[in-house]
Amino acid sequence: MSMSEEGGRDRRGPVRSPQNLAAGLSLVFLAGLALWLTRGLSQGHLNAMGPGMLPDWLAYGVGLCGIALLVAAFLKDGEPLEAWSLRGPFFVVVAILAFAVTIRPFSLGPVSIPGLGMIVAGPLAIIIGGYAAPEVQLRPLLVLAFGLTPFCMVLFGDLLNLPIPVFPQSLAGLMPDGWSQKTILRVLAALMAVAAVVIHISGGRRKDGKIDVVTQPEEI
Repeated sequence: MSMSEEGGRDRRGPVRSPQNLAAGLSLVFLAGLALWLTRGLSQGHLNAMGPGMLPDWLAYGVGLCGIALLVAAFLKDGEPLEAWSLRGPFFVVVAILAFAVTIRPFSLGPVSIPGLGMIVAGPLAIIIGGYAAPEVQLRPLLVLAFGLTPFCMVLFGDLLNLPIPVFPQSLAGLMPDGWSQKTILRVLAALMAVAAVVIHISGGRRKDGKIDVVTQPEEI
């Protein structure tokens, strides 16, 4: 290491990794915000989990990760902060807002949105949030949206039995008589998982069927 590099590192002060510092502060802030927003929810216990247990423990985990990054920022050398665009934060915020206004009924003045549940709010948030990356492609986003959402539906609505709106109640009238809420949930989750597999397979077949116009021009 040259003397100029050592002198530049010494002038940076106690913070040795600005990126870790910024990331740690962001995670600690998000954890604190989540704990504040869920302060009125009951945690329950392991045999009967309340609506606040999972969000609270996730917030604790995020906060611990943030603290670890803050400590690493003062102990381990890292990269400086780089220039960033507003594209990422914009689409992430829009995705969060879209999830919030569609999972439950929402009204704001003359605008009223019926509660669509996780079956709509989940894929919508994933697809919008995916456009935070400049190299985004729609097909992988659809596979992720239709694959991750049914997993969350079964985990939160079926296994953990949390009071989270999973699907619009208007869909219950379209199902056969005698089907319970959990049966409808499982059927819808299975259909979404099948859709994710079909989209993934169809994308792979199209990719395999492409013709290289440079090496095989005679096939065109």
